[in-house]
Amino acid sequence: MFKPFVTGIAVASLLLVPVSSFAADNPTDTAAIAEEATVYGLPMVDLYKLMYDQAIDTGNSQFKAPFNTLHNESNVFTPTDTSIVTPNSDTPYSELWMDLRAEPMVLCVPEVDEDRYYSVMLTSLYTFNFGYIGSRVTGNDAACYAVAGPDWKGDTPKGIARVFQSETEFATALYRTQLFNPADIDNVREIQTGYTAEPLSAFLGAPAPAAPPAINWPKIDDTSAKENPLGYLAFLLQFAPATGPAAVEQPLREKFASIGLEAGKPFPSADASDTELSAIDQGVKAARADIAKAIKTMGKIENGWSVTTDVQGNREGYNGDWGLRAAVAVTGLLANDTAEAVYPITNVDIDLNKLDGAKSAYTITFKPGELPPAHAFWSVTMYDGKTQHLVANPIGRYLINSPMLPELTKNADGSLTLYIQKDAPTDPAKKANWLPAPDGPFYLAMRIYWPKQAVLDGNWQPPGIIPHAITQKS
Repeated sequence: MFKPFVTGIAVASLLLVPVSSFAADNPTDTAAIAEEATVYGLPMVDLYKLMYDQAIDTGNSQFKAPFNTLHNESNVFTPTDTSIVTPNSDTPYSELWMDLRAEPMVLCVPEVDEDRYYSVMLTSLYTFNFGYIGSRVTGNDAACYAVAGPDWKGDTPKGIARVFQSETEFATALYRTQLFNPADIDNVREIQTGYTAEPLSAFLGAPAPAAPPAINWPKIDDTSAKENPLGYLAFLLQFAPATGPAAVEQPLREKFASIGLEAGKPFPSADASDTELSAIDQGVKAARADIAKAIKTMGKIENGWSVTTDVQGNREGYNGDWGLRAAVAVTGLLANDTAEAVYPITNVDIDLNKLDGAKSAYTITFKPGELPPAHAFWSVTMYDGKTQHLVANPIGRYLINSPMLPELTKNADGSLTLYIQKDAPTDPAKKANWLPAPDGPFYLAMRIYWPKQAVLDGNWQPPGIIPHAITQKS
């Protein structure tokens, strides 16, 4: 269930030119600071890779649209979508990567039927969720909202319901629009056409400000991100000024600078000694172990599921817990605040044995009246245990969710059993409730959108996953 790590650090020529010598002369200090910086910076590097793939690298298979241009996904995510781990396949996405250096962007939403959930999550380069538009927070009425960069100042412009301010000069808006069933897709597409995004000057009919300077974006892929995360962090910090709420990070930035890691300056320096590079390497390795440990201890274990119900994904919510922020990013980059969605996840059955479609079949049974309590909807989604991507299968079913309830077969006592296995059950009643598994390790993510208080309080718990022997008549 965890993204694999590659240890070791290589000197990436694209990010490596001479800078001042390290101030931290003690290799032990250098390693400790590199460790802290890696834990701090890994979520930002992961988000930059996603931004690079979707908004910068036009030749990338995952490219969506350039900055400040809204892109609507016409369908839900499938196994062919590999730019993000643990993707949601319940709600067609719309994506907007924003360059806020010159002026704010204005996001307008149409009126959405009251029974349909939607949300627009605003996230900075820090991976902090700094605002929400949608059913839970602003309702389903039509309105326009502005998203501003860290240096913007002014009164709320005419026609704007609210201004959200990002701490970083680049940010993203991730739209989720509920899909009730496959036949509902045209209704979702109609709503998506009502989502608009434009610069504030265009919205007001005013002259546009001068264009910001062009940026020489360093190429990034999985390998380079793992080899030199701190080089990318140094690059990204120039768009994340330590001002406003981020001023609390100034001592941390000064500590990073003591090993030569400064905003906008290449790192490590071309003249760094072997001792310094070895210390950095040691720190990066230690940080990856720290994050893996944070993942394992994140949330409470309930019937084998890891359930986190207290993450508020903004600066105040994380409150300097960089390990938790990294754990959240690694297990599900661009995850919601728990008030918006709770994500029980597991890669073990109720006996804490690893889930493996080659070794067992499994069931999950929700007792009568104990389906996940949600104001919006819930789902259970299958993911490959190694890649964290959706699993291809012969019926194209990647999840089971609450809108599917009319099609599912309930037991005589009113309970609901889901059948999780690699081969289709031969019993038609069971096949209706089949969630296909891969022929190997897998993990499951439950999503509870707009969870009710029973979830947030821990009064409701997900049922354990029961293993069964694989039989021809399962």
